[in-house]
Parts: sequence; structure tokens; C-alpha cells
Amino acid sequence: MNAEPVAVVGIGQSRHAAARRDVSLAGLVREAARRALDDAELTWADIDAVVIGKAPDFFEGVMMPELYLADALGAVGKPMLRVHTAGSVGGSTALVAADLVKARVHPTVLAVAFEKQSESNAMWGLSLPVPFQQPLLAGAGGFFAPHIRAYIRRSGAPDTVGSLVAYKDRRNALKNPYAHLHEHGITLEKVRASPMLWDPIRYSETCPSSDGACAMVLTGRAGAARSPRSPAWMHGGAMRSEPTLFAGKDSVSPRAGRECAAEVYRQAGIADPRREIDVVEMYVPFSWYEPMWLENLGLAAEGEGWRLTEAGVTERDGELPVNPSGGVLSTNPIGASGMIRFAEAALQVRGQAGEHQIDGARRALGHAYGGGSQFFAMWLVGSEPPAT
Repeated sequence: MNAEPVAVVGIGQSRHAAARRDVSLAGLVREAARRALDDAELTWADIDAVVIGKAPDFFEGVMMPELYLADALGAVGKPMLRVHTAGSVGGSTALVAADLVKARVHPTVLAVAFEKQSESNAMWGLSLPVPFQQPLLAGAGGFFAPHIRAYIRRSGAPDTVGSLVAYKDRRNALKNPYAHLHEHGITLEKVRASPMLWDPIRYSETCPSSDGACAMVLTGRAGAARSPRSPAWMHGGAMRSEPTLFAGKDSVSPRAGRECAAEVYRQAGIADPRREIDVVEMYVPFSWYEPMWLENLGLAAEGEGWRLTEAGVTERDGELPVNPSGGVLSTNPIGASGMIRFAEAALQVRGQAGEHQIDGARRALGHAYGGGSQFFAMWLVGSEPPAT
């Protein structure tokens, strides 16, 4: 039996901010879910199952929050699944929901991901002492900075590339009303003059700490036919993982990332991703990861990703726009950040991305990663149904 085609018919985001003290965790997820239902013109009764995802529970110190969030999401008496794959969890959550539709287990599924970092201490959560985990040296930046330095050495990239990415994404965020950071006075000089946090990562080249949630309604062919607006169709989706540390691991271009992208392209019939994909929403928490992931995803040759950034290829008006929404560098509720990438890709092919819409976007890639470049989740969505 052929798999059921999967369509995104509803998308909702909460207001993202450093601290959403006006709502509880339940209020935060319901805000995004309500907007997704409104976009789809559906009610809670139309949802057959809920899939929820977030980053580690110790970020907020609330264990198994899905148990009490079920009521806020209309999931009481319905199947509810919890997903956790570190920072990639938002993307993984969307893929689990899509698989339930694809396998015809549930006709219509609500996917929700969130984080309330203002009620947590992510820096502490990412710096637990041995023997509980390997030391991350003052949070994620301390862990990833050596990988960035390795990329610079390997590729010969000039030290200005990270600032170019940050300047681009912060300017893009000004066109996205949901973005957390709106730095109206941002200049390239200000980015380059910002304090060094973890060499070579500067303050303005790193993601913020955000409260926020994202939700999507996924359904099959019949549900898409009833949708009041054009859906985004899933053409391919995959998850891959590898250990954080092992002999021979390539932390600059992880094998799991390469294989995940290749599988998505295979499913979607993509032979030349650089030419056939119109826009990319990429998980870039530190600006240097844009050129690194361009190579990892097969969008640039090895050692050439930084040249695309430097040449303006990834600008909104470039040949391959990357993160027209402002990306993770502008909005980072960790558990939701990956789903926001997936949702923004879907908004692009639906033609509903507002001021940051890329003209003519027909195929878009959503990308998420988590852990020590350990978990990867990606999907490719299009404006037309996939070929049968």
C-alpha cells in the first residue's frame, strides 16, 4: 500500500521573547496550537492525536511536562506522544507526526514543540559535571567553538564570515514579526565589534535565549482537500543520529547529517540540491554553522560553504536564500527551534511568509540538529503534492 501524502495545513507560533511571564508553559503551547488550528480552520475536536517535543526536562526542572500539558492541548482521551532528540527535537517531533499520518494511523495530527528558557538555566543544564556527561565548557558555545576553529583551518575561511551570517540573519529578522530579536540599528561593524565569548564566536554571532512555542497541523489527502488555504506538501523527511564522541568522528561535517540530507533528497527526487531547492531554513545557533552546514547538506562543495556566504548567495535576494526568517540566531526557544525551521519552510512554499517571503519558492528545506552534532532531522516541502 502506498504511503498517505502528508500536508501541512496549519501553522502557528507564539510570540517569542526573552521572558514570557504573561503565560505559563500551558499557556505558551496553547497560544501556538490555537494559532495553528485557526490557520487550518479546525477545532480541537478535529485533532486525532498530539505529538509534543521539547529539549531536556532539566532545562525547566519540570519532569514529563507532557502529562499536564495534555489538557491545554485538547489531548485528554487522545493518543499523545513525547519526542526528545536534544536541540533537533522540534524537527523530530514534526517527522513523528508526519509518520503517523503517512502510515494512516491518525488522519490529522497536531505537532507542538516549546521551551521556556526564562524558567530554566540552560547554561547550567549544559554544563553538568562529570560523571553525568562530558563537560561542555560553559555551555554549548564552549563545546562547538573548537569545531568552528577546525572548520576555519580546514577550509581557509577568513575570520569575517561569521559576522556576515549574523548581520544577514538579524536583518532578515526585522521582516519577521515573530522573531525574538529585532535589532533595528544593527550594522556589520556592530557585529564585528561585539565581545568575544568563545573564540571565534562573538556575542552577536550567537543565538538568544527565548521563550516560545511552535505548532503545526498535519493531515492527509482528504484533510488537505478541505483546507481553506494551499497546504505545504512533504516530499521527503528523515532523521539520523550518531554518538557525540567516538574515534574518527568528523565534528565539522558529521556523517549523520550528510546521510540524513541524502535520504531526504532521495525521497524528494532531488538530484542537484543547490539548484532545485529554492530556500533553506537551517539550524544555525552560532553563525559559523551556516557555511559548515551548507557543505554538510550537499549545498556547497567541501571547503566552499564560506564562499557562498561571502558572495551573498545566502542573502534573501541571493541564489539560495538561507534563513529569511532570521533563523535560530534571532529566535531560540530550544525545544521549538527545529520545528520553527520546518514551519518556516512550509510557510515559504505556501506563500504565507509575509515580508520575508521568497518570491517563487516552490521547494524548501527545513533542517534541525541537536546534541553534540549528534541528532539530525530534516524535511523537504513543496507547493505541489509529491509524485505518486
